[in-house]
Amino acid sequence: MAAEELLKEIKRIVQEETPFADAVSDIDFEGPKVVLYCKNLDLLMENGEMIKDLARKIRKRIILRPDPSLLTDKEQAEAQIRKLVPEEAGITDIIFSEDVGEVTIEAEKPGIVIGKGGALLRDLMHKTNWTPRVVRAPPIKSSIVRNIRLSMIQAGSARRDILRKIGRRIHREQKAKGDWVRFTVLGGGREVGRSCFLLQTPESKVMVDCGVNVASEDRAFPHLEVPEVRLPELDAVILSHAHLDHCGFVPYIFKYGFEGPVYCTPATRDLAVLLQLDYVEIAEREDKPMPYTKRDIATFLSHCIPLDYGDVTDISPDVRVTFHNAGHILGSSILHFHIGEGLYNIVYSGDLKFDRTRLFSPATYTFPRAETLIIDSTYGGGEDIQPYRVNAEKEFLRTVTETIKRGGKVVVPAFAVGRAQEIMVLLEDSKRNGILNGAPVYLDGMIWEATAIHTAYPEYLSPELRERIFRAEENPFLSEMFVKVSGPDQRAQVIDGEPAVIISTAGMMAGGPVLEYFKNLAPDPRNTLVFVGYQCEGSLGRRIQKGWREVPLRGEKGKVEEVKVNMEVKTIEGFSGHSDRAQLLNYVRRLSPKPERIVNVHGDENKCVDLASALHKLFRAETRAPLNLETLRLH
Repeated sequence: MAAEELLKEIKRIVQEETPFADAVSDIDFEGPKVVLYCKNLDLLMENGEMIKDLARKIRKRIILRPDPSLLTDKEQAEAQIRKLVPEEAGITDIIFSEDVGEVTIEAEKPGIVIGKGGALLRDLMHKTNWTPRVVRAPPIKSSIVRNIRLSMIQAGSARRDILRKIGRRIHREQKAKGDWVRFTVLGGGREVGRSCFLLQTPESKVMVDCGVNVASEDRAFPHLEVPEVRLPELDAVILSHAHLDHCGFVPYIFKYGFEGPVYCTPATRDLAVLLQLDYVEIAEREDKPMPYTKRDIATFLSHCIPLDYGDVTDISPDVRVTFHNAGHILGSSILHFHIGEGLYNIVYSGDLKFDRTRLFSPATYTFPRAETLIIDSTYGGGEDIQPYRVNAEKEFLRTVTETIKRGGKVVVPAFAVGRAQEIMVLLEDSKRNGILNGAPVYLDGMIWEATAIHTAYPEYLSPELRERIFRAEENPFLSEMFVKVSGPDQRAQVIDGEPAVIISTAGMMAGGPVLEYFKNLAPDPRNTLVFVGYQCEGSLGRRIQKGWREVPLRGEKGKVEEVKVNMEVKTIEGFSGHSDRAQLLNYVRRLSPKPERIVNVHGDENKCVDLASALHKLFRAETRAPLNLETLRLH
């Protein structure tokens, strides 16, 4: 059934099979959802169960929007909202979007604004005739979160037009015949970096991740030059998480013809924008050519459709996707693809952590169906057994204590998203329990902003950490031990100052302020450089890890200078957001149902091949470790 015919059928059902026909002025698509424009909100709200029945019948999610003629004056509506919402909700902002009849209420305690079972939300809608949307106010102010929320609100009618166009494409008539499923590796095959895959059926083309390898110049971008990648024909891009090796190339494809949706969790959307902007700014600062601009990032944002864990969503006529917790970073997702009417099911792990950490619960391992598993193999080699997290934490704290005691500084190159917050929570917990005393912890680069985004989306964190964030006095990220570094002058003071811990981007030392700390602190043997994350082959971090004692670095005027590495260099395994070999095997062992085929990606060549071999021997599944540009026929 074509999109227009489907809309007619939904209108017919509303007219003939529901009691609220006269209350609905129009029906339209917005992305994968159906919008009912209401001229009598009371009648629709009195029939909440029937709205749910209608959603089940048409198998679509439904949004209720007031007809523009009903909207109350904004000043009156705001006064009514402030009157109805209890003061303890802590409203921080109220923003109206007339184009779509929505009012966004930002509050410190959004649950109070929603009310029991959504009762207060319904009352707000009834009294103001605006559709209320409630968002959490970050305990740490975030310019990225605020700017994204404002841009999405201000986009109004333009974004609605984009979503309507996307909705008609999703609900188009399925014309192609056949029942095959293909999976092409465009990046991330027997390598870490530039993850990008193309999922194809006779009807649909879906890109899964679209990353960039920041540590490489000749293998930086995915293979989008292959004939089967025609950007205007893509139905969607699905992002598993916000690290640049999975999301860093998405703005580029909007520059060259893609006009479709990008699906990800809200946290992934915000973090992706943060990291993409930083990627562009570093390139501009270092006078490197950039594949896209800030304007392209804005286009990417306007086409984002955020999905929560568990939402089953149509992304094309024959493909549905559901997001599940991956345990890797904030908002990271395992993607479950349901193809056709029960034809085939694929689980794409993204980057996977099957272990409880200070930030996250372990990855989801139960799915409705799973014929093929596509799995992260970063630490899939036979020797890749990480120490227990508790031992890694003890070693890290011991290193910090010894370095501070000898008058040195600890420099921790950290990924702004995930690893930095993991170390922050560890340090705060240690100070609170009397294990660590004294030295300040300086945060440089994007870490403060990324941390603010973590506090804006506590629902993606572990239950324990979530509860601590809800209780402001226990929020570990608000500890006075953390000091944000703002600019070169303060950075110079930190370098010349007293013993301290410095957590700075970038995690692989491919750029960012960590290079300034390294250049100035490396010659002094009292200092320590501690690697707590993966160092990609070819990165500066990997070279230092291998024992280079002299490192060439470009100075302020472009002149290359040799930096002597006299500082202690330590690699502490065990903090990784990736599963090690044992956890990966355990994940597949626990996975339900068991897949017939396992595809190993996102790992160095020997690790992908080694893990594929082990999985085949243990579980008797067909296993593959494809190279870039290989296509697998899955069905």
